Amino acid sequence: MNILQIVPQLNVGGVETGTVDLAKFFLKAGHRSIVVSAGGDLVQELEEAGIVHYTLPVANKAFWVMVRASARLAEIIKKERVDIVHARSRVPAWVGFMAVRRAPAAFITTAHGHYTRHLFSHIMGAGKFTIVPSTVIGKHMMEVFGVRRENIRLIPRSVDLDRYYLKAPPNPQKRDFVIAVIGRVTPIKGQIYFLKALARIIRTMPYVKGWVVGGVSPGKDGYMEELEVWTRRLGLSSYVEFLGNRRDLPQLMEQIDCVVMPSLVPEAFGRVIVEAQASGVPVVATRVGGVVEIIDDGVNGLLVEPQDHQGLAEAILKVLGDPALASMLVSNARQKVEEKFTLRKMAEDTLKVYAEALEGPRILVIKIGALGDAVLAVPSFEALRKKFPGAKIFCLAGKEVREVFARCPYIDELIVCDLKGKDRGWRGMWALSQKLMRYRFDAVVDLQNNRKSHQLAYATFAPQRYGYDNRKLGFLLNHRIVDGREPIDPVRHQFRVLNMMGVVYREEQLKLWTAPEDQQFADKFLEEFWLGRERLIGINIGASVRWPSKRWPARSFARLCDRLAKKDYRVLLTGSKEDASFAQEVLREVKTKPICAVAQTTLMQLACLVRKCDVYITGDSAPLHVAAAMQVPIVALFGPTDPKRHAPAMARGVVIKKDCPPCYKRRCRKKRHACMEDITVEEVAAAAERLLKEAQAV
Repeated sequence: MNILQIVPQLNVGGVETGTVDLAKFFLKAGHRSIVVSAGGDLVQELEEAGIVHYTLPVANKAFWVMVRASARLAEIIKKERVDIVHARSRVPAWVGFMAVRRAPAAFITTAHGHYTRHLFSHIMGAGKFTIVPSTVIGKHMMEVFGVRRENIRLIPRSVDLDRYYLKAPPNPQKRDFVIAVIGRVTPIKGQIYFLKALARIIRTMPYVKGWVVGGVSPGKDGYMEELEVWTRRLGLSSYVEFLGNRRDLPQLMEQIDCVVMPSLVPEAFGRVIVEAQASGVPVVATRVGGVVEIIDDGVNGLLVEPQDHQGLAEAILKVLGDPALASMLVSNARQKVEEKFTLRKMAEDTLKVYAEALEGPRILVIKIGALGDAVLAVPSFEALRKKFPGAKIFCLAGKEVREVFARCPYIDELIVCDLKGKDRGWRGMWALSQKLMRYRFDAVVDLQNNRKSHQLAYATFAPQRYGYDNRKLGFLLNHRIVDGREPIDPVRHQFRVLNMMGVVYREEQLKLWTAPEDQQFADKFLEEFWLGRERLIGINIGASVRWPSKRWPARSFARLCDRLAKKDYRVLLTGSKEDASFAQEVLREVKTKPICAVAQTTLMQLACLVRKCDVYITGDSAPLHVAAAMQVPIVALFGPTDPKRHAPAMARGVVIKKDCPPCYKRRCRKKRHACMEDITVEEVAAAAERLLKEAQAV
């Protein structure tokens, strides 16, 4: 893999040191390692190790600086053929996020801090995976920033055991001790409480030294002055040394007898604790954040409450005054470090996350409605699964069509929306967009092809977005194709979009997956009508309420029922709830008694009933595609629409279409829908009987 890590700067610090350690490990493991930062003292160490470093202004929060830096980073990604972009802070994350929109690479973030709820911080949850150093931070990222649990990967920070050696046990006769607080000089690190605790300690142990190790955080010079004032006020001037930034922590640990972490706010992890424990130095820390995942109180360290300088002093005195306790804490701590917090383990776990990010894309297919179109989309899912066997395939479907996809084996997760209900309007669309964005899709296939679907595709922030250019909001797709003039069947029409992904149509068929209870319903329903060995012919009387021009007249349906009944065929009428009043009209006209299932079935129950039919007669509506999926011979009646564009590929089927050219009018300008009314009962019945004979011959 070609791995690019991006951090603000490369000066001394836990994140920076961890970046350098990982970069070296990746290189030794045979991967290409690249680091991008604004520069710093550790750049030389990187370059001496043979690691490529690029200097970019990725510590500057100015928007236009970040935009320019992202353009340059995109060039670097392409030049170095980067597979993984791993951002370890907020500005680098924004720069990396924008860059991978221009240059394809998997984007990973590590949340090193307990970020406040701020728009700028949301980017730390925008990676395909968000690595967290502790469960506390993982929970925080989920609750505050809406990161999905499936996108969280827990990898604690670590220590290089080749640099931190376990020193000899403390001398029981020792009376002069060094106590150190190590970390950035900033109020949240609680150095003031360390000084107050030290003032209490020297009353009992007058030969103690206190070290404050760490540089002053930008803009915190006033706090450093406050610490110096407190040092003088508490009479600690001869006891306390401010050592500033140090790169020789392993050597300092050999001189330290106790490391203190008096943090006031939740720590993401606490790398300095692990460094001390690896060196055989006992630790006293406050009970905050990820610290509790490192220290088991009284087992491998001692914990106190934040801001409790008296309790802090008592804990330190307990460790320094009891060599047996200190030895026990050190022994247990080192054992836990070797099991959980080594550089090798962290690096190997990180590489596993990288491999997981690359092994299969997350693909979202948008197919919100209608029912027939949803059935027609199934071959697309099958072809995507064949092309990308390791991918995780999602489907965004309207609640009206979710039944089509609920048991589809090619779909890993179904996301249901309701654009006529809770997801209606700009607020609903915004909420739905936020939900989709959290999935971190790599690609979106828009098979719905309308304004809303294009908006939703763009809102996912997926780097690759495929679909038809409908000349409305088609520019929101970065891979689009113009619809051709030559009519092609609906499945092949969808595959023109998939072709842009290298997916080829291989005669994938329409399919539906019913449940046993659906089949039981169909069996019981037909038993109630005493269906024996008679041939069963299904007739769908339904048509969309928006397309009355697609419906055959009620009188024609009634005459067809009577004609078929005279030849000893049983007739099954099907339709939706919207067709109930039309069904009554047909039943008033009919002289025989067909089986009526109109408004009595779910989609999958209908599919099971259709499967029982020897022939199915239907107009251009959803049951046409259901019957095709059930492999039932079909007589399809087409009026204002073109069967070349809308009829599914049928192994056994007849399309009846009059010479009236497709007008796509929902209501005919003439007083009668000639294209449907001119289809005769005789030719429909003849087509059905021909299919029955062909089936018998087989």
